[in-house]
Amino acid sequence: MKFIPQAIPEVMLIEPVVHGDHRGYFVETFRQDKFEEALGYTVNFCQDNESKSTKGVLRGLHFQLPPFAQSKLVRVIEGEVLDVAVDIREGSPTYGQVVTARLNETNKHQLFIPRGFAHGFLVLSEAATFAYKVDNYYSPECDRGLAYNDPQLNIDWQLPKELLKLSEKDQKQPGLGDLGQCFVYGEDYYA
Repeated sequence: MKFIPQAIPEVMLIEPVVHGDHRGYFVETFRQDKFEEALGYTVNFCQDNESKSTKGVLRGLHFQLPPFAQSKLVRVIEGEVLDVAVDIREGSPTYGQVVTARLNETNKHQLFIPRGFAHGFLVLSEAATFAYKVDNYYSPECDRGLAYNDPQLNIDWQLPKELLKLSEKDQKQPGLGDLGQCFVYGEDYYA
């Protein structure tokens, strides 16, 4: 397993070792000791989630406020997505900056998104099965979002706007300038 810090170093691209032959493949998708060694702290995942979506479905940009803030470890089982993480930690040198990665069934890459980031993905293939681990339970009271089309973020979603399919909720999310203080850079949200 190879851990590669992204343009925002707290966001990690994970390249697993894929063992394949004529029968298929085997891949180790998570290993606690390697994860802790790469991050330098412990993340205790408590829930696995999975969704299936068709081409053009954009889910995000989502996050949860403390005390139910979540880290996510995301991957694609089938298909391909553009995965996006946005730094929303006020005072961060990378505040408002974006990390994107193409995750698909062939490369088996994963992305780790720590607490203090908004997250979303767009399905680029005809369909995609998206799986992810979280380190805190869902809390409707703490559920928040960020506008996918905020010009301040300038995210290239790689599909024309008319092909995007969003939930009603995701069409009405606030821009970065209207979020208020959700996270503060330097705060320990894992304590």
